[in-house]
Amino acid sequence: MKPKQLKQLKKRLKKTTAKKAVPYIAQMTKYRALFKDDPQVLVLINNVLEADRLLAAGLAPQPLPVLQVPDDFQDQLMTRINATYPPHDPAGDAEWDRLSAALPKVDQLLRDFRDYLEDQYGMWAYINAPFLKDLAEFVGNQPVLEVMAGNGYISKGLQNLHPQQRIITTDSKAWTKEADNQTGKHPVTTIEGLDAVSAFEKYAADIDYVVMSWSPDKLTIDWDLLQAMRASDHQVPLICIGEQYGATGSKQFWDQAIYQDGAAVDKLNAHYRPFDLIHDQVYVVR
Repeated sequence: MKPKQLKQLKKRLKKTTAKKAVPYIAQMTKYRALFKDDPQVLVLINNVLEADRLLAAGLAPQPLPVLQVPDDFQDQLMTRINATYPPHDPAGDAEWDRLSAALPKVDQLLRDFRDYLEDQYGMWAYINAPFLKDLAEFVGNQPVLEVMAGNGYISKGLQNLHPQQRIITTDSKAWTKEADNQTGKHPVTTIEGLDAVSAFEKYAADIDYVVMSWSPDKLTIDWDLLQAMRASDHQVPLICIGEQYGATGSKQFWDQAIYQDGAAVDKLNAHYRPFDLIHDQVYVVR
């Protein structure tokens, strides 16, 4: 894929409106039936539908595979059809025409799943259940401040695992003013209306970790927060989820961050894996 095409795909973060959310799932359900005999595609569609089912039920989803039709799938499809139907059977030709024609649409829908999550649930980072368990083990029972929390999926997941742990969840809620943006409009936990720097300054003495997920690109609020944390008398690590020099955060932040490494950080990324063209991961910085 050419760099220009990759860049264009990565920028498709806020195109679909909430009105298109239900048709998206309806289309995926239709294609699940269409590709019921082709596990290479069926497993991808089932992962999408199961993730949606869990999120709709208020539960954390499972990790996703890479949501992209395999490059060699048409060859595999042809092999299956040839093994199923006699040569020159019109039924085999019809199935080939129907499935091969649907492939580009299925591939596009799979690639658009992140857009669907943003539009339907206001979920930008894909927060899955095994990752939440890893994060809970990393922070232990220590008090945590989440900034830029959006709808609060990380905080809610930690609270479910450690009900007695103090989790302070904050967000400026500026995005709730955008008509087509679901971020902050359907919170799954109580969220205090504070921007990241104000939240840290208010609670710095009461916390042992700060969690920041998917800070907006082209804004420097992440760098402002890191400077405030460094200037504070209360030194705590910042657990950051984002794509370095990509879809999230500012260049200043990525340039100036001091990255922690080691087995504990590796474990945070054990279940936080890319499923599309966005290659975000978990960083621990100071």
